[in-house]
Amino acid sequence: MRATAGEESSPDTGFSEMHCMSGHSNFVSCVCVIAPSETYPRGLFATGGNDNNICVFTLDQPQPLYTLEGHKNTVCTLSSGKFGTLLSGSWDTTAKVWLNEKCMMTLQGHTAAVWAVTILPEQGLMLSGSADKTIKLWKAGRCERTFTGHEDCVRGLAVISNTEFLSCSNDTSIRRWQVTGECIQVYYSHTNYIYSLAVFPDSQDFISTGEDRSLRIWRQGECCQTIRFPAQSVWCCCVLPNGDIAVGASDGIIRIFTESEDRMASAEDLQAFEDELSKATIDPKTGDLGDIKLEDLPGREHLNEPGNRDGQTRLIKDGQKVEAYQWSVSDGRWVKIGDVVGGSNQQTSKSVMYEGKEYDYVFTIDVNEEGPSMKLPYNVTDDPWLVAHNFLQRNDLSPMFLDQVANFIIENTKGHVVGPAQIGGGDPFTGGSRYVPGSSNDGSGFSADPFTGAGRYIPGSSSNASAPSGVADPFTGKGAYSSAAQRQTSTNIYFPKTDGVTFEQANAPQIIAKLKELNEGAPREHKLSDDTMGSLEQLLLVVCGANSPETPPTIQQISLLWKVSHWPEDIVFPVLDILRLAVRHPQVNESLCGEAEGVQLCNHLLSLMRPDGRPANQLLALRTLCNSFSGRHGRALLVSQREAVLSRAADLAAVFNKNIHIALATLVLNYAGCFHIQPDLDAKAQCLSVASRALETVQDKEAIFRLLVALGTTVASDQTAQDLARSLGVGSQISKYSTVSEPSKLGECCQLVLKELQ
Repeated sequence: MRATAGEESSPDTGFSEMHCMSGHSNFVSCVCVIAPSETYPRGLFATGGNDNNICVFTLDQPQPLYTLEGHKNTVCTLSSGKFGTLLSGSWDTTAKVWLNEKCMMTLQGHTAAVWAVTILPEQGLMLSGSADKTIKLWKAGRCERTFTGHEDCVRGLAVISNTEFLSCSNDTSIRRWQVTGECIQVYYSHTNYIYSLAVFPDSQDFISTGEDRSLRIWRQGECCQTIRFPAQSVWCCCVLPNGDIAVGASDGIIRIFTESEDRMASAEDLQAFEDELSKATIDPKTGDLGDIKLEDLPGREHLNEPGNRDGQTRLIKDGQKVEAYQWSVSDGRWVKIGDVVGGSNQQTSKSVMYEGKEYDYVFTIDVNEEGPSMKLPYNVTDDPWLVAHNFLQRNDLSPMFLDQVANFIIENTKGHVVGPAQIGGGDPFTGGSRYVPGSSNDGSGFSADPFTGAGRYIPGSSSNASAPSGVADPFTGKGAYSSAAQRQTSTNIYFPKTDGVTFEQANAPQIIAKLKELNEGAPREHKLSDDTMGSLEQLLLVVCGANSPETPPTIQQISLLWKVSHWPEDIVFPVLDILRLAVRHPQVNESLCGEAEGVQLCNHLLSLMRPDGRPANQLLALRTLCNSFSGRHGRALLVSQREAVLSRAADLAAVFNKNIHIALATLVLNYAGCFHIQPDLDAKAQCLSVASRALETVQDKEAIFRLLVALGTTVASDQTAQDLARSLGVGSQISKYSTVSEPSKLGECCQLVLKELQ
């Protein structure tokens, strides 16, 4: 299918077509403009389609500059933000964040199609609206808040300010929200689905369009003007920079409305629009006109009385016809908006009762062989696509069935529809033929990346960079002392940091003493034998280097450590401390983190890190993960389990424990070091997201410092990662640390990160 780009040629001729874009294999469902940049000074625009893809175009050629692939169903909404960020929503229930031709994040949480997305002015905040009736606020890839209140599918979103936005829904309402979660106003005027919203520049006034054939203009919270269309569905609207309004409808025409007299259409064009509107047919079952009884309607003389408000609708009878008129305040007269068909005196004689109402047909629909049958009532004056959509929504069925249900209605009513029938299952957006998907398996493999579906790369060992000579290591304090003035003029000593940071501190006698104490009080079924205690003590001495000459750990000792690490959670922490120290040893690292046992170890540690777990276990599990980076097998394991590990670790930022925060920051830093050596954009995106989330709650300065080093390591020498960090608002988030003088390393490191993001 195609998208058309146009330009305004002159006030007299309006807009003219520049290019007819191609690139999609099925209908185009959404378009958005990407702001100009140094690379593309005229800007770009993106289109989302029923082929699950996003095509990005320049204004200079009809072929796509590039295509973004990753969604598994129709891309139905797009929004662009700063630094080239693009946000998309899809019928596959997800939203995706794109930057520089890459999917950086997938926002998962909705349970039905995502029909609306928008990026708020504050960097890093995004909104999504869904057929699950909710709106979600996202920051750094995480759902911060869910808004509830709409009673049907959320179809549109529009930003008013940094703190407020609007939403519209199939429930015929528009709601005004604060980002803190409060709904502060509800607007009613539409009588059917509301599809689109747009806000006037530098204003709180807005416009809306919907299935009731209307564009409505809202001033100071009131609908001040209603403009009817000679088309049932008014799909979309936008406000141009000069304040004009552009509207697209199901008749395939884009119309521009203006308040400026020098840009108004000619008298002939205005009359042609009015004539076209007067010839339209209106279905009273949309609810827009109420119950119609021909014998009760007044005649044409009723039009001699002026209306009470702009957009007021009045019905009259003209013989056996019913005509609808709308009051125009600007013209001071009633304007015909169509002929009403399908009134109560025009019903077919063969009606079927269902739930107390008469219908021309009541179909039995079997969605699957095992499930129950469902009833679908239908009148020949109804829009089959709208009825099919309502049926799917009412029964919580996938939008993928829309084609099949609508075509079933068309085929079984033998084309009995008002107006020209859509032959062969016409697309409701374009009128063209629709693609009916067959069965396919889009499931990703076990190791598929959750953002792009591609396989993950598992790097091997990394080089162990040491601190520059003559300069103190900022983590351990080792090395020579240098003055603050010298550090400011020297090279960056903080990042990128590619050698893993570990937790080396150990007091073997205290660990063994606590283990013996807890073993004395342990239940009989968990009490350790003297031989087991002796083996654990011997292993601890080996991994701490207390034995001379060193003897390697035995397979029996390692197996015993793994078994005892499953002790009851209220007494297991000294065993976890031994495990933390043991995984640094090459033989233990290979044995516990290898391909066979590694996933089990990782899952066990993650279970101990759950948010409602014991703080001591959370801390030691985090430190064990950090120390696992010291060996090749541990690094490979943690890279392969990166998404699960970082997701669970990020939840611990809400635990108010500075030692846990330091361990969390160290884990993010070690991951950042891995992906600086072997770049992985998806992994870097998660590192940025987790670090940004942690900085919202972490107060300890050492933890903050390590998070800053992680950020610096992630963005160093990587333009794409820098762009993503800017779009997430990382610079504004960390700028407050740039003036910290105690410890000086915190302020210095922050300044260096900000320099990378300039």
